[in-house]
Parts: sequence; C-alpha cells; structure tokens
Amino acid sequence: MDVSDSRKKVDAVERALSILDAFDENAPRLSLTEVANRTGLYPSTALRLAGSLEHWGYLRRDADGYFRLGPTLLRLGAIYQDSFDLGQVVRPVLAGLSAESGETAAFYVREGGDRVCLFRQHSQQAMRHHIDEGVRLPLDRGAGAHILSAYTTADLPSSEEVIGAGYRMSFGERDRETAAVAVPVFGSGTSFLGALTLSGSLVRITPAVAESFVFLLLDAAASIHAQLDGRPHVTV
Repeated sequence: MDVSDSRKKVDAVERALSILDAFDENAPRLSLTEVANRTGLYPSTALRLAGSLEHWGYLRRDADGYFRLGPTLLRLGAIYQDSFDLGQVVRPVLAGLSAESGETAAFYVREGGDRVCLFRQHSQQAMRHHIDEGVRLPLDRGAGAHILSAYTTADLPSSEEVIGAGYRMSFGERDRETAAVAVPVFGSGTSFLGALTLSGSLVRITPAVAESFVFLLLDAAASIHAQLDGRPHVTV
C-alpha cells in the first residue's frame, strides 16, 4: 500500500466521523441532504459512508429515510464513561426484579433487524431461561421483540395494540418452553430506550403469574425512568 492509498483511507475515516459529528441535541435526526450540507460532502459520498456506518450500528435509518445515531455509539460511550451509565441504573433494577420474581430479568435494545440483550440478571432457579449479554435475537418473536418493534417500526399493524396495552406477553413463542413478559423503558422525557423483560419456564410462568409480573415490570421501568429523567439525553 502506497502513501496515496493510506491517505485515501484516512480521508474516508475522517469523512465518516464528520457525519457522526453532524448530529447534535437540536438535530438528532437528519436527512441525507442535511447530512451533506452539514459535512460538505457530496450526497453520493454521504450516502455511501452513511451506509457503512449503518451496517456497523453507528447510524440507524428510519422508515422515512432520516438518519439517527445508532446503538453502537451507546456501547462505546458506556465504555468511555465507565458505564455512566445506563448499566449503573439498569443492573440494580434487574437484580431486584430477578430476586422478587425468581426469574431471569433482561434489558433489550433494537439494533437493525435484531434485538440485543444489553444487560441481564439470571434467575437462581435450576431450570431457568439463560441469556448472554450481547446476544442477538430475532425481532419477530418474543415479548421483548414485540415491544421493540412496536416503538421503533413505523406503521407496524400491531404497534397500536402493543403501545396501548403498555406490555406484552409471550408463551412458547421464541422458545417453546419459555414464557416472557415485557414492558417499554423510557429515558429522559419520552425517549424510548428499550424493553425490560422477565422470562422463565412455561411451567412456572402461567398466564396468572405473567399478569403479576406486569406490575413488577412497570414499577421497575418507572424506577429506571425516574433515575434517568432530567439527565443528559440518552438513546440507544
């Protein structure tokens, strides 16, 4: 690789970073034209670089074509801030949920066409739902997936029902032996962060038990919101 090739690669990185730097509190969503205007890039160049950033999770493109910062930046920011963090707020809540319910508690965010488990607290039960932090799961099955889809997908037919109810249950939907209950979590103001879930064996989590978990989850989500509300805007 000659010096010219190296310089081209450095230039590409700098241009990509300029796209990320174009967003601010007053412009959390930008059209392609706005990105090009703010960075001085040709629209074709901005689109190509934005596509790469989206692929790696640094940007997210909404259904209307606008771009927003993606969840990868949250993870990197958490490392930098020693997890300011969403984790410092969410983890104790998950521990309390798991202790009170006896089941596995987790917090999911949407990343592209998947959901990602950011934090989890495993149940102490011998027969439990085991989930690893960082694992990617389908966005079309499971209570947590339905919550994420409802709040992040434009014109989804089931969104109104899910948002209206304020929670979602699933029984044997993603895993035939597992039941789950999920609620939305909001950060500062009304910014949607992700889905808070309790999951475990179908043998233990009957519909009646699931109903009782709804109240535990709603209280836990309210606790997270209360701790984050008023802090610098956090999104995932």
